[in-house]
Amino acid sequence: MNHYETVFILTPVLSDQQMKEAVEKFEKVLTDNGASIVNEEIWGLRKLAYPIQKKSTGFYSLVEFDGDPTIVKKLETAFRRDERVLRFLVFRLDKYAAEYAEKRRSNRAKATTTVTEEVKEN
Repeated sequence: MNHYETVFILTPVLSDQQMKEAVEKFEKVLTDNGASIVNEEIWGLRKLAYPIQKKSTGFYSLVEFDGDPTIVKKLETAFRRDERVLRFLVFRLDKYAAEYAEKRRSNRAKATTTVTEEVKEN
């Protein structure tokens, strides 16, 4: 089992519900093929560095997963077949990148619990 991370950009003309359905579709491709989802982050609507298909913004999503190398090819095929995907990138994390990703997740979790505690106090 290898640790992978994928970032993909969806077209900005989707509603929030359609965007979430697209993310769930790709997660289902992973889980149906034996991968386990480690982390999912929806970064939301962001400005693109350069126009893609005459669009200047897109919905960014990140999914971390553990699985066999054969899953990557199936996931990339699903990305290519879906017209909502502007760009995608799947890469395998080495042990240092996996440690960094774990540290980033724990720091993010600490930040959200701190904000939640501050809101409860007020």
